[in-house]
Amino acid sequence: MYVLFEEAGKFMAGRVMSEAEASAQVELDSGKRVKVKAAQMLLKFDKPAPAALLSEAAALSPSIELELAYEFASDAEFGFADLAQDYFSSAATTVQQVAALMRLHEAPHYFRRAGKGRYRKAPAEIVQQALAAIEKKKQIQAQIEAWAADLVAGTCPAPIREQLYKILFRPDKNTPEYKAVVEASKSSQMAPLDLLQKAGAIASAWDFHWQRFLFDLFPKGTGFPPLQAPAITDELPLSPVQAFSIDDSHTTEIDDALSLQGLGTGTVTVGIHIAAPGLALTPGSAIDQLGRSRLSTVYMPGYKITMLPDSVVQAYTLIEGRACPAVSLYVTFSEDTLEVQKTETRLERVNILANLRHDQLDDRITQAWLEGEDQSDHADVPVSRATLAFFWRLAQTLKARREVVRGKPENFNRPDYSFKLDRPSNDAPPTGEETVLIGTRKRGAPLDLMVAEAMILANSTWGQWLASLGVPGIYRSQASMAPGVKVRMGTKALPHAGIGVPSYAWSTSPLRRYTDLVNQWQIIACARHGATAALAAPFKPKDAELFSIISGFDAAYSAYNSVQSSMERYWTLRHVQQQDIHELEASLVKEMGGGIWLVRADSLPLMFSVMGAQGLARGARVRVQLGEIDLMALDVKGTVTAHLDAPQAASDEPDEAEDDEALSAGPLTIAVDLNDSTQSDGA
Repeated sequence: MYVLFEEAGKFMAGRVMSEAEASAQVELDSGKRVKVKAAQMLLKFDKPAPAALLSEAAALSPSIELELAYEFASDAEFGFADLAQDYFSSAATTVQQVAALMRLHEAPHYFRRAGKGRYRKAPAEIVQQALAAIEKKKQIQAQIEAWAADLVAGTCPAPIREQLYKILFRPDKNTPEYKAVVEASKSSQMAPLDLLQKAGAIASAWDFHWQRFLFDLFPKGTGFPPLQAPAITDELPLSPVQAFSIDDSHTTEIDDALSLQGLGTGTVTVGIHIAAPGLALTPGSAIDQLGRSRLSTVYMPGYKITMLPDSVVQAYTLIEGRACPAVSLYVTFSEDTLEVQKTETRLERVNILANLRHDQLDDRITQAWLEGEDQSDHADVPVSRATLAFFWRLAQTLKARREVVRGKPENFNRPDYSFKLDRPSNDAPPTGEETVLIGTRKRGAPLDLMVAEAMILANSTWGQWLASLGVPGIYRSQASMAPGVKVRMGTKALPHAGIGVPSYAWSTSPLRRYTDLVNQWQIIACARHGATAALAAPFKPKDAELFSIISGFDAAYSAYNSVQSSMERYWTLRHVQQQDIHELEASLVKEMGGGIWLVRADSLPLMFSVMGAQGLARGARVRVQLGEIDLMALDVKGTVTAHLDAPQAASDEPDEAEDDEALSAGPLTIAVDLNDSTQSDGA
């Protein structure tokens, strides 16, 4: 005698070896013996043999028309044998009975289980809903297959094109659009990006990176709503100074300017003048909300997306030829020793004499010229040599004092690279086809150092001032320069070991960094109210808003820096293509394992991986043969062809910036997983 039973949702059959009241020992065709409880047994039979029964029933089951079976079935509870008798005949065979059981089991939308081998008809309305759902799933699967076929044939369906960047970077893996890309990639044996580019979904490598950036950070576009910059209504005194700014030519958000008084008198006063949008904008206003949503200006070669609309920027920027509202820090020094004698913060208007430009003056305002070794007459420079020479001397002194606190000199060995795209205007995004010129400016050049040290002085001084008055600010701090200790943002005036100052509160770029605008509001409160500023400042101690701003800014600033790195990498690789560069000299930076090293090019802002550097030490210089450039993945690999020289002694100390560079040096990754199933759920 044989028995049919159910185990873990599967129907099985075997020969009964022995039987008790509540169970039986059953031998399967495989020879395996199992204990089957009485509650699992569905049917006892003598023929056919178990294997034949299951095979024949499985073959017969699909022929049972569910709609017809539903009509034949009793409205009351019934067993599978009852259905077989109603559907086939009153003398339904064992095979027919088991076929009916299998059909009932696989059609829960028509029949619901009511016990061991027993069922009830589902309500008619439920059946209709279930059938509609099944049909929809079939249609979805058919759509997936049709879209996949289109992609393989070189055409991108509109729904996939519309969701392209969501599919690639933040996919819902259950959508048919995503599944179609996976299926097409599998069937064509092409990488998703290659497939989509071939199908016309990606117009170009540049467009891909630009659209990815917009998708990630500006899904609603980069435009601004129409907003009117409020006027500064404060009656501000006019400072007697003539200030000047130092920026690149493309800079429109001129946040800072410098002035000098008392040169030659023994006591000099340096003025650091910061644009004052905080005098007009208020927390919670429409423009403030816009700034808080963007948090920073985004920079990339040939283009930038400003934190604030240009009309707002122009209302407060320190443009030459006018008296501009400013938050000014005056620091009085002994002219001889350059020791600080006093500091004072004023809210005022400042005459801006000139907007000096790095790229126009760096090759003329040199160390030799400032120190009198070069006697060239740069009569067109509107700021006197004596003034600039003092700022150069001061900058070197301030830097040296910070380095004593740091415990080691700052490393300015690597140049800053500049990118210039050959096109008539930077008002619109690039197309990706422009000729790119990559220039260098040595870090620590005189004009650069003058501005950098003045801004560090202001940010540190104001940070300490806020803390002394009990007014919270947004600070950047670093506990030590030990490996792995990173710069953090917070509301406490803690030391910044990397810069070498007791506190550091970004305050000097309120037109392009939201943290600086927040700190400016706090500084303005201090300037107006002095010892009672904590009561009047917009943000109070332990204000949850401050922590929210810090969190948002940290994330946005990191994302923007990543964008800048990616765009610079794109244009660097384009430069390599345009200049037909096949070899580069480089230095070994980091061993990646498997015989692969990460290298930094000597003459370009480019890090990439190479083979063939086994046995060499970090910092060693090598000549590298470049491989094929992949602008989509932002990747290029190389092979070492020559060892040029040994590493320098100082090169074995990695820094945090280097780690960040290394992260951006690898190829781009997407979220499409070709191991995902392309079958629609339930289909």
